[in-house]
Amino acid sequence: MPASAPAPSRSPASRPSALTIAVTLTVAHLANDAYVAFLHPLLPRLMDKLGLSIALAAVLSMVLSLASSLPQPVMGYLADRVGRRWLVALGPIVSGLFLSLIGLAPSFGVLVVLLALGGLGSAFFHPPAVSLAGRVSEGKGSGLRVSIFSFGGHLGFALGPVTAVAIVGSFTLEGLWVAMFPGILIGLATLALLPRPVRGRVPVPPPSPRQVLRALAGPLGLVFGISALGAFVQRTFLTLYPIVVDQAGGSEALGAASLSVYLGLQAGGTIFAGLLTDRIDRTRLLAGICILAAPAHFLAVYLPPGSALAFAALGCAGLLNMALLPPTVVIAQEILPTGASIGSGIVMGLAWGAGTLGVGVVGVVGDLVGPQPAALAAMPVFLFGAALALHPALRPHALSGTSGAARH
Repeated sequence: MPASAPAPSRSPASRPSALTIAVTLTVAHLANDAYVAFLHPLLPRLMDKLGLSIALAAVLSMVLSLASSLPQPVMGYLADRVGRRWLVALGPIVSGLFLSLIGLAPSFGVLVVLLALGGLGSAFFHPPAVSLAGRVSEGKGSGLRVSIFSFGGHLGFALGPVTAVAIVGSFTLEGLWVAMFPGILIGLATLALLPRPVRGRVPVPPPSPRQVLRALAGPLGLVFGISALGAFVQRTFLTLYPIVVDQAGGSEALGAASLSVYLGLQAGGTIFAGLLTDRIDRTRLLAGICILAAPAHFLAVYLPPGSALAFAALGCAGLLNMALLPPTVVIAQEILPTGASIGSGIVMGLAWGAGTLGVGVVGVVGDLVGPQPAALAAMPVFLFGAALALHPALRPHALSGTSGAARH
């Protein structure tokens, strides 16, 4: 009797498409970022419960932001070396578990630990998830896939505060822990839905630390700079604009509505730029976005809050700010094609963390000259991003040579 043939491995044709994978990751992204958005609307309750000052509340926000962003290059390197599925699944599980427990924190120190651990979930998730969503090796469409993935995160940021407040309203602050279960289920479902590595395929080793540092000294460093400048302007705007509205005599509701317009249009910016990323020269797209974003942000801060022109400028500024994301991520993945997670972690997490650190300097300037002049002085920083985008090292022929060297 002839020996039975081994069960065939899952054929490439039966594997989910790149777009299907991007949609799966978008749902996980929504869940992960919704948990990250739990903290800010609950800060007043946490301050009352633990007797915290405004300065200590700001420390909590910084801990969560830095824990979510600075470890991303390390997580990206780990994902490219040992695999991405498990780290992607751990994202919403870890974020959901620890950030749902913040209402039970009995002290400031315990709350800091919970926020740091919850932020690590986001660091686990983003580099491998965006590299799987982009799939630059799949060819055309990577920009659109990254923009769909990013849209899920923005939707999560929008739904997270409302969800947290609704749960606390029903179960009290200490009952926020019930929110962890959807994140755990979504993480497990994501692990089941993401395709396993193809059997028999020899894995391509990720770039060595020396290759990554060489890329950072060249084109990847330029893309990192553009992303960090965009993050710096965004964080500065989000921090100072509500104070500008308050000092202009506007209400708290007007400040919140203004930020909602800015943040809401950011989701549209990722879709808009994702489509363009697949159709036109990406470096020229980056330069054009930076050139237009500088006056849009300047006018958003300068115009009287609440006016129709101010809201129009707010929408344009938000759209253009987050429009930087798809081209920067795709370019980073093309520079390090065998280290897509590492490149994504550098131009997302590390760059966003670096941009956040600069906000403290603007805050000091704001104490000296006022919030509006300080914010206005920061907005033209976008023009430096345009100069970086037009650097010869980011021209298409230079990038093709860089990515070829990275493969070897």
